[in-house]
Amino acid sequence: MSGRIRLALCAWLATLLAATALIPLVEPTSWLLQAAALLGVQTAVGALARRVPLSRGFTVFAQLLVTVLLLTASFAGDRALLGFVPGPDTLNAFAELLRDGGDDAGRYAPPVPLSDGIRLMLVSGVLLIGLVVDLFAVTLRSAAPAGLPLLALYSVAAGIAGGDAGWAWFLLAAVGYLLLLLAEGRDRLAQWGRVFGGPVPTRGGPVTAGMESGRATVRVRTGHRIGALALGIAVVVPLALPSLDGGLLDRERGGTGDSEGGTISAVNPLVSLQNSLNQPEDREVLKYTTSTPDTQELYLRIVALDDFDGSAWKPSQREVTDVPAFLPTPPGLSPEVARRGVTTRIEAADWYAQDWLPMPFPASRVDIDGKWRFEPVGRTLVGDHEQTTRGARYTVESLIVEPTAQQLANAPAPPPEFEREFTKVPASLPDEVAEQARKVTAGASNDYERAVKLQEWFAFDGGFTYDTEVTAGTGSAAIARFLQQKQGFCVHFSFAMAAMARTLGIPARVAVGFTPGSPGANGEMSVGLKDAHAWPELYFEGVGWTRFEPTPSRGSAPDYTRPEAPSAAPSTEARPTESASDAPSTAPSETESCSAEQKRLDGSCGTTAPAVAAGSSGDGGPRWQAVLIGAGVLAALALPFLPMLWRSRVRARRLGSSPGRTEADAQARTLAAWRELVDTAWDHGIGPDASETPRAAAARIVRVARLDESAAGAVRRVAEAVEQTLYAPVPRPVTGLGDEVRTVRGALRAAVGRGARVRALWVPRSAVRVVWAVAERWTGLRVRVSGAVPSWAGALRR
Repeated sequence: MSGRIRLALCAWLATLLAATALIPLVEPTSWLLQAAALLGVQTAVGALARRVPLSRGFTVFAQLLVTVLLLTASFAGDRALLGFVPGPDTLNAFAELLRDGGDDAGRYAPPVPLSDGIRLMLVSGVLLIGLVVDLFAVTLRSAAPAGLPLLALYSVAAGIAGGDAGWAWFLLAAVGYLLLLLAEGRDRLAQWGRVFGGPVPTRGGPVTAGMESGRATVRVRTGHRIGALALGIAVVVPLALPSLDGGLLDRERGGTGDSEGGTISAVNPLVSLQNSLNQPEDREVLKYTTSTPDTQELYLRIVALDDFDGSAWKPSQREVTDVPAFLPTPPGLSPEVARRGVTTRIEAADWYAQDWLPMPFPASRVDIDGKWRFEPVGRTLVGDHEQTTRGARYTVESLIVEPTAQQLANAPAPPPEFEREFTKVPASLPDEVAEQARKVTAGASNDYERAVKLQEWFAFDGGFTYDTEVTAGTGSAAIARFLQQKQGFCVHFSFAMAAMARTLGIPARVAVGFTPGSPGANGEMSVGLKDAHAWPELYFEGVGWTRFEPTPSRGSAPDYTRPEAPSAAPSTEARPTESASDAPSTAPSETESCSAEQKRLDGSCGTTAPAVAAGSSGDGGPRWQAVLIGAGVLAALALPFLPMLWRSRVRARRLGSSPGRTEADAQARTLAAWRELVDTAWDHGIGPDASETPRAAAARIVRVARLDESAAGAVRRVAEAVEQTLYAPVPRPVTGLGDEVRTVRGALRAAVGRGARVRALWVPRSAVRVVWAVAERWTGLRVRVSGAVPSWAGALRR
């Protein structure tokens, strides 16, 4: 075997051994086999190019070209010419995969699931490092500098993974690098002979063997120095590298395992929360069953962020202890405050590796296997020695605390040391934040009223909109910017409300976790990525840490924070109101043919006569062909009018004057009027946004259409009626909504140009709902047919 081939094989092996440091980061490890195969082809191409021989530049170009072709065939073959020649579509495919891989890397905790994007990042990274190593060690015949790209590969992996296991990967990478150095040394000895020491000849002296040995000695010593330096850096650099962000809501290390349990460090949920909420697929994170039929208050809390240093909210560094059999009573909770116990059985997904344990707050007992530690101030459990939630099954006994508005309003001042710790604000917080807090809470007589005013201002009165695409930070300046721009998602709302509450002297912190999720099969609740959430917790003596919900269209506002709560009946009476809000989709049960889509559209079904009655049977005989032809002609002539006729019919049904007989009928008419208003705005160019609350949607319609005061008032009154129907414990019937919608329709028509008015009349955008309804019925029909046809018939048909 020639020296260059031996050196190329050692370069291939050294790159693979350094790449093993990435094994703890991704699961499964099949990517490494693919990387080894492609790297082997890349190395073989370099060896063949050097035997031709080609110049160094052409050798590297040939390797790079083959690498691109291999990656194209492996990851974008269906969008490439002949399956391996890249084109414009291939570049788009690579961009999409790399973007998805970056999102996955920032969203999941190590080990990250091996998606196509992650696989492309790993394989292409290893091939790139391998190309550079081959360039230095084989093409340029200088193996010592090849340790630098190997160092980069190992250092990134060690910096992300951390832990004692990194030493094993370091030893493998070091062995590969040393083999590379030894192969180069053997190759040099084969060319120059054995190296003997001796004085280096002076300038102008004769060229002798001693001179050659001197040059070889200088080369060998230089290689040894570079090798020693690279190995030293490889040891030191990972110690200085911080762990990179990873996992949903940032995966952080837990206790150290000593008698005190060590300390816990900070998390920054901004990026991971935003990534989770923007995912196109709502992947399931947790599922649980619980003993309470009302899951509205069952938020699954992960960690409390109580330290605001001006750059971000994060948990204070605190000691953790062993998990006690029964967790201590929540601080500040008085026996006079009503509470009820809840038992919740939770199962985490196999891919979800989180150091912090999601559980209802406040927990009183946790039954879980593994190495977990308890942080008493935040009342959180954190994994110890790489313990995570991956596939965990555990049971949590917790309390649902039900204070009254009067108890919160009469809460005494908290202990002085407690107040000092949880009302601290950094000097960098702009004065405008405190001034806005005082302005919003003007007229409030106690901290409870101030807190409710802050919540209502963010959720309804302040003109804020929910937007997960906003790229704002969490520091002091970012909070002030958010209060000006009034766009953000749950992180911004909770951070801003907690900061403003602290400026008012109310102890506050931010909790990060999940909303209760949605009902699943067999009575289970399912929690997905898009249920990730952040909310503020404010402290009231006698009640303890109390949840508030300032984020519009997310979560649910607790009963004790609603203005109607002081005079309302107990919370058990509020539940029929919630079910009543669903009544418009189920009340008109007289018409069995009413589809679910029609119920969502109109809130009632009414008659379901077909829009075109032509084609009914005639007298028979030979005239049937003429009848069919005539019906076809009439249908073709009527086709352009169908969208307009459909909208007119739906509008008349929604805004009909029939008052109905029951409360459910009145609620259905209110929701139907709101849907008609939203569709009218849609027809005139203002599309619907399902994430907005009625009040936020109304504000956007008024702002975009620039409606006059009369029409703007009509929009707001319809939105307020909808909020009464959906959220009030005892909704008040509202009349005249049809006239309000007609007023808005006239104002919208006047606000747009002639072309927009013609389009809204003849080609209304909301007519797409017919397509949705047809697709839903077709899907339902296919499901019923496939279930009715025996399996053997399906096999024969195939």
